[in-house]
Amino acid sequence: MPETEPIVESKDLAPPATLVPLKTEEPAAGWLASAQSLLATVVIAVFVITFAVQAFQIPSESMENTLLIGDYLLVNKLRYGGSVGNWVMPYQQIRRGDVVVFHYPVNPGQHFVKRVVGVPGDHVRLVKRQVWVNGLPLKEPYVRYSSPIHDIYRDDFPQVDYIAPGEEPLWFKQLKQTVQHGELVVPDGKYFVMGDNRDESLDSRYWGFVPRENIIGSPLLIYWSIRAPDNMYLGMTSPSAKLFRFAYIVTHLFQMTRWDRTFRLVH
Repeated sequence: MPETEPIVESKDLAPPATLVPLKTEEPAAGWLASAQSLLATVVIAVFVITFAVQAFQIPSESMENTLLIGDYLLVNKLRYGGSVGNWVMPYQQIRRGDVVVFHYPVNPGQHFVKRVVGVPGDHVRLVKRQVWVNGLPLKEPYVRYSSPIHDIYRDDFPQVDYIAPGEEPLWFKQLKQTVQHGELVVPDGKYFVMGDNRDESLDSRYWGFVPRENIIGSPLLIYWSIRAPDNMYLGMTSPSAKLFRFAYIVTHLFQMTRWDRTFRLVH
């Protein structure tokens, strides 16, 4: 009988494939991961709101047309330093012409936004609405005058002969101490600020200097802007009028939004 070759099992053949069930996370581990992610998000948001940026709304016309009533701003709180900015990143000096947000010196609980006209050491005066700083006329293309009336106190500053309507009594006393040869001299650590809408701005002319520590930051951009509702309920304060106004805004949000101002940088 012819010889037959033995059948040899090859060692290179792989064993049959088997399915291995995947390990599933325990419910507790999934909840823990979600909680950690949420906590990290909250911590970052709190840090940003506390130290980096802050949202503000413009309620008055004092900075028109740079800022309008209904503009919503993000304010850069790290631009001029602060509790974090001083050592985390380089910060800028406050310069003449900067728009700044600050605690109102008369009532620190309120926030004001104005433009810096005088920095420490500057000699400031106004002659027929023209601002002079250190003997030179200041170029201000952003300034608006909404009234044709010439006011001797507001438009020719400083005046120390009488107290003007709206002027703080304490500032009336301090003003004489800071005036030299008809010019206001800005002290160290203080800033003289004015609104761009010069005829409708309650600013340093009426209440004095802004201390450096009162300055929060500088407006970064307008993230949203909305026109005031034009209807008969606008000036009413009853609950039904407020409800109607809210409903009106919600239903006309697209038409009332100033899309050309949305995400506009502030200069």
